[in-house]
Amino acid sequence: MKKIAIIGSGFGGLALGIRLQSKGFDVTIFEKNSKIGGHAYPLERKGYHFDMGPSLITAPDIIQSLFQVAGHNLFDEVDMIKLNPFYRIYFHDKSYLDYTDDSERMKKQIATFNQKDAENYTRFIKASKKIHDVVIQEREGTKPFLTLWSMLRFAPRAIGMNAVVSTYRFACHYFRDPRLRFTFSFHPLFIGGNPFRTPAIYEMIPYLEKSGGVWYSKGGMYSLIQTMGNIFKDRGGSIRLNTEVSEIIIKGKKATGIRTTSDTVETDAVVSNADFIHTYRDLITPEHRRKWSRRKLERIHYSMSAFLLYLGVRHKYPQLLHHTLILSHRYKPLIKDIFDHHVLPEDFSMYLHVPSRTDPTMAPPNCESLYVLVPVTNLRAKIDWEKTKHKYRDKILSFLENDFGLKNLKSSIEVCEMFTPVDFQKKQNATVGSAWGVEPRLTQTAYFRPHNRSEDIKNLYLVGASTHPGAGLPGCLLTAETTESLITKDLLSLGR
Repeated sequence: MKKIAIIGSGFGGLALGIRLQSKGFDVTIFEKNSKIGGHAYPLERKGYHFDMGPSLITAPDIIQSLFQVAGHNLFDEVDMIKLNPFYRIYFHDKSYLDYTDDSERMKKQIATFNQKDAENYTRFIKASKKIHDVVIQEREGTKPFLTLWSMLRFAPRAIGMNAVVSTYRFACHYFRDPRLRFTFSFHPLFIGGNPFRTPAIYEMIPYLEKSGGVWYSKGGMYSLIQTMGNIFKDRGGSIRLNTEVSEIIIKGKKATGIRTTSDTVETDAVVSNADFIHTYRDLITPEHRRKWSRRKLERIHYSMSAFLLYLGVRHKYPQLLHHTLILSHRYKPLIKDIFDHHVLPEDFSMYLHVPSRTDPTMAPPNCESLYVLVPVTNLRAKIDWEKTKHKYRDKILSFLENDFGLKNLKSSIEVCEMFTPVDFQKKQNATVGSAWGVEPRLTQTAYFRPHNRSEDIKNLYLVGASTHPGAGLPGCLLTAETTESLITKDLLSLGR
């Protein structure tokens, strides 16, 4: 049996472990933390339960295909609850839209903003479906794009679908009202992308949501992580917790194992589910990094970060749905402040996850488990978060209570935990504290994104948000399928 080491137990690492173990490989996952999950880590305080990372499930068919590889059924093993509406989006003028898969309900709501936009909604969904069918149905999202030719081959189709313009520009082709232009272009923010430069290939997401739904796994996202971990172990895989990898061992331009803080493990191949720059800069010695020199690594554009509050509140807030977005009056200028100017602006937009609206077990009776995510610049801003975080927390809480109208919020808080860009860097080895890794811009997409197979080092591979096709739960699961196909070809078919 060929031995594989996977560094990191996020969704990508677990999914790849399941696939490889099911193919007959001997896989060990090395996790630096005391629990599996990577960014999808759980938090529990005083009976309040929180998902610290991903908080929604889309494309359940992609998860189901993973489970079926190991002889399991997603809906038999995870209590899946479909959400409808998917999100409530509050605009700065206090108007709101309940984002749903019901086309007629969507058109009626859109018509209150702009009648012509309502008429264009169906055209937009058809355009989104066209991109979705190519990426998902035709499996372009699982092809590795290892050569420039593979990119050039795909380019005419992408151009024909208008998928190389920005998601915002794509949305503007169908909608005039600024609120709707946000509604149908914001999805890249869920994967760390700037809607004003992320290519419209990601405009497949509205149709992905419409066709497959937006789901919640009872007990939180971590229930899905736990189930995947159990499937991996049931297939014979091993997980070593509290074991940080300090080096990927390279001999003769080939990955031959890993070194942890306690021992050395020889393997036939190594896969990193860790942050991309951390992998190459910190785990591989410079003489083995011909392509990814320190200078080239420094030119990689990393995504934004996030400031998170985990609030346990002795109060119910019916105006909040399971997923709620609250927006500033600024869209493009705020995005530029976060991504390009690297400042902490006075205003903010935010995403609230309130799983207790769907699953009462996530909080004590008559209470809310409330996760607040505010997109912020990454650590290139040189913000002293230790000095800033308490003041920023208070500003967010005051806004939610006084401006948005969550009455008695501050006096009802029983639990308040903060997570800053510094925490992403320290606890998850995230370069510049980025919450999503390599930014999904056109020049860092497909062939131009870090490859699933190392260009320099034989039998070294990547999986997860840093590689093709990218971040987000569906993206990470697709990277596992892509990387598994390469490893199977390299190690089994060729006997390497």
